Amino acid sequence: LQAGVGAMAGALAAFFRDIYSFEPKIVVVEPDKADCFYHTAKADDGNIHTVGGALDTIMAGLACGEPCNIGWDLLKFCADAFISMEDTVAANGMRIMAAPLAEDTAVTSGESGAAGFGAAVEILRNHPQIKTALAMDENSTVLCFSTEGATDVENYRNIVWYGKYAE
Repeated sequence: LQAGVGAMAGALAAFFRDIYSFEPKIVVVEPDKADCFYHTAKADDGNIHTVGGALDTIMAGLACGEPCNIGWDLLKFCADAFISMEDTVAANGMRIMAAPLAEDTAVTSGESGAAGFGAAVEILRNHPQIKTALAMDENSTVLCFSTEGATDVENYRNIVWYGKYAE
């Protein structure tokens, strides 16, 4: 679940923890330039931690830098992991969603919307220790939410068509 101020991530995390008889793994992702939940979780001192500065990220919808108290109150109990990610991760998610395998449906997703999917792909491809910690394997079902379409058509084309923010 991508987090800006954390309201959507907190509500969905609490909802899924409440409705399932098992405990699904909840992963919160943020841009590394606005990763306030990551820093708050890492500090583990009971305080909310903000991120200042330019918050310069392609994930404009997630460039908040300050957690919502209610969102944090839910996520600190419901989330299993908090991930700070570079813009290239969301950009890769956008490209993969736009050009899937033949049997899958293409999804037009903006940068913030593709953050969760991009993080899942990055974990599966390049981070075996995180994959193992989250018990992700060939039998896992991964649910991601794309929370925006191509809200900035020019930037969408730059990323998906022309490879801006490529690995």
